[in-house]
Amino acid sequence: MRDDELDLPGRDWLAAELADALDEEYELEIEDAALSEEIARIYKEKHPDALDRATYMHALIRLQSELIKLQDWAVHHGEKVVVLFEGRDSAGKGGVIKRITQRLNPRVVRTVALPAPTERERSQWYFQRYVPHLPAAGEIVLFDRSWYNRAGVERVMSFATEDQVEEFFRDVPEFERMLVRSGVRLVKYWFSITDEEQQFRFLMRIHDPMKQWKLSPMDLQSRVRWEQYTKAKEEMFARTNIPEAPWYIVEGNDKKRARLNCIDHFLAQFPYAPVPHEEIALPDRVFNPDYERAVLPPELYVPEKY
Repeated sequence: MRDDELDLPGRDWLAAELADALDEEYELEIEDAALSEEIARIYKEKHPDALDRATYMHALIRLQSELIKLQDWAVHHGEKVVVLFEGRDSAGKGGVIKRITQRLNPRVVRTVALPAPTERERSQWYFQRYVPHLPAAGEIVLFDRSWYNRAGVERVMSFATEDQVEEFFRDVPEFERMLVRSGVRLVKYWFSITDEEQQFRFLMRIHDPMKQWKLSPMDLQSRVRWEQYTKAKEEMFARTNIPEAPWYIVEGNDKKRARLNCIDHFLAQFPYAPVPHEEIALPDRVFNPDYERAVLPPELYVPEKY
């Protein structure tokens, strides 16, 4: 039976797929913001021009279909891709990473979010803990924060000395040039939000039981040290924005537009094109007349509560 012969209700499988995708995205939105009605109302007042869900989802699904083509192209040609996502706490890095990876193969596209370094790692060459996570041919790696921790949180919170920070600034341009020379395609994004927007998002997290885990003492300190982070960011741009690996700034106050703009820009960085695929045909089921399905004990089954 061909795909166009499938007897789906209304024979409109595209509408069914879109409806399913909308449900998935709505689940993500609930995960992102399980807000009280009052907070939701305030957010809507603060963002009156926010995209409606249907418009946003149509654009997102179109971009995600292009991401699948990019993934197939990377595998077919053995491309090695590294994407760095940096920015202030609550700027939206995690949200765009979720939407990028949502429909992709986790064996091809993976996210790296490293914890604080161990004592052993602190004694190593600074970049050493990141190197094992770099891609092989046909892989795309997304760093949810990266080696730029040293230029940001480590510097502002005095986890690194000024000598270590200076050494980082001397080393990182050459480290990234080495990656690019080795065939890695390196893309760097900084998600930018205003002071007022970060304050609002932190307050939402404080009042949202499903998001309080995202608030760490370090996050709260980032409010106190806003200006220090700003100065650190400005020096980071000045000293690490190199032609081989430039920074790209994503305006993040509007979460949905930031996601769409970032994914669209990311796709534009690659000369990807459709790659040949073998035709897939569903083989016939083999029936063995002597096979009898075993009856399994009921305690093995998950209770059907819903």
